[in-house]
Amino acid sequence: MEIGEKIKELRKQKGWTQEELAEKLFVSRTAVSKWESGKGTPNIDSLKDISAIFAVSIDELLSGEELISIAKMYNQINLRQLVGVIFGVLDLVVFSFMFLPLFGQPDGDRIRAVNLFVYADILEYGKAIFFFCFIFLSVFGVFELFVQKTRNDVWMRRNNFVSITFQAGSLLIFIATQQPYVAAFLFMFLMIKVGLVVRAASI
Repeated sequence: MEIGEKIKELRKQKGWTQEELAEKLFVSRTAVSKWESGKGTPNIDSLKDISAIFAVSIDELLSGEELISIAKMYNQINLRQLVGVIFGVLDLVVFSFMFLPLFGQPDGDRIRAVNLFVYADILEYGKAIFFFCFIFLSVFGVFELFVQKTRNDVWMRRNNFVSITFQAGSLLIFIATQQPYVAAFLFMFLMIKVGLVVRAASI
């Protein structure tokens, strides 16, 4: 017997409607309907609640194949969440680039390493673009970390795409303006992100 049929049978034994079960599980009636018709599967949290409400173990609810499938899905979600956290931390670290001596400032016959606030060997609008790149990535990093708490898979994927795209664009800007130190760090962070996405997609 599939999990949807088991949920339907257990619900009927209690004499509950789909709406009543949905209220007890804090989900929509549509979700319960999809489970019972086999068009959807409860997530881990819902499975725990179903197990507690009907006083049955999760093993009793799931067949062997369903248990493996849900465990795999749960592992994928956890992995994507971990990838999102790493993305957020890397983007937040970029904020520190404004304060680190990563910019070459001509000083007579030599070049002195200075931070972005002191750096003057560029037009003001160019400096503003540098600040924008760093601030946008760091603010977006905070947003990425916040999204991980929602466990929204669609937003996680979109965030990864935006983060990689904007960082690649920023990397090109710093390469074009001959900022090797910043470009090297951004390139390293970009390769870490791409590697994590590829790794997560292969599992």
